[in-house]
Amino acid sequence: MHYFPNFARPETDKLQRYANKSFIVPPKYKMDKKKFTYLTSALLLLISGSISLYGQSFWISNDTAAHNLVWEEKLRKRIDFLADSLCGGRATGSRGATEAAAWLIRHFRDAGLMPLDSTYSKHVFAGHGTVGHNIVGMIPGSRIKPADSYIIIGAHYDHLGVLGGKMYPGADNNASGVAAMMSLADMFSAMRKAGRTYDRSIIFVAFDAKEMNMAGSEAFWRMIENGELTDPVSGKPITPEKIHAMANLEQIGSSLAPLSSGRKDYLIALGLNTLPASERNLLSLCNRFYGTHLELSETYYGSERFTEVFYGISDQKVFARNGVPAVFFTSGITLNTFKTHDTVGTLDLEVLRTRVILIFHWIEKLLG
Repeated sequence: MHYFPNFARPETDKLQRYANKSFIVPPKYKMDKKKFTYLTSALLLLISGSISLYGQSFWISNDTAAHNLVWEEKLRKRIDFLADSLCGGRATGSRGATEAAAWLIRHFRDAGLMPLDSTYSKHVFAGHGTVGHNIVGMIPGSRIKPADSYIIIGAHYDHLGVLGGKMYPGADNNASGVAAMMSLADMFSAMRKAGRTYDRSIIFVAFDAKEMNMAGSEAFWRMIENGELTDPVSGKPITPEKIHAMANLEQIGSSLAPLSSGRKDYLIALGLNTLPASERNLLSLCNRFYGTHLELSETYYGSERFTEVFYGISDQKVFARNGVPAVFFTSGITLNTFKTHDTVGTLDLEVLRTRVILIFHWIEKLLG
């Protein structure tokens, strides 16, 4: 089922042909519930008064419809698929990683994301003969006037694979971040369907090869730097100066490493200080205004040194190094990180849902 028109042009990439094979099946949801949720949510967005086709408020007071597009069981099934033995730990270049990439392409297409330069899949040469794939799609900011500015939302989908005969499922690291990114794609796609327009477009990237020295995000940045990515609406190259900000989601599903208060409903956001001064307080403002009331931290457990180190070990580093404001959302390292027991059963899906909702509203403010 397509919620919006399928903008994809004929696919020539081998991986995308692989994605169309019938034996790669995403998690099943009851179709009656799925149809009901999307149709009623889109209808509510249109008639609630919070959004109109010709006028809109910067601060949306009626947000129930968008929130209804993400629920705990949906998050669980997506994480469970990526952490399943079919994906085999998702090591870059493995059969399991190809299964995961093909599944992501199917979701991007079904959610109405537009491919860049006719294909969702972008090759990543990770070294030692290993080839991976970044999966990339875009939601235009406006139906009428093409935006010339972008927000990038990223999450890496690769993990360790099978080592010593044992599979590392990587539910929190980083199926949780991918599931959160997919939920954001659903929400913003529905907003566009309902007539919401923004000053900026959104590029969603599922990075490969993060565990191979961030080869995926490095490759993606080189494409931007070299003008190799083309906006599917305007036809213009997407270049570095057009990237307003980047948000990276990694290990965002746990409540096992709380802040000093001990609360489970927390969120760590590193790099807010890289944003323009006028945007640095938007996360806390959204947290209060939309009633998510998470405990927020802008440092890694109060340590400036650990903040600096931790900020430098994930994909946002590549963007920050090149002058792009980049924010890293996480729930922190736990005793399950890089362990064989990093499974969906260890995650707090209720809190993960709340984190997704807060990040959605924060990104909306950055979009303008």
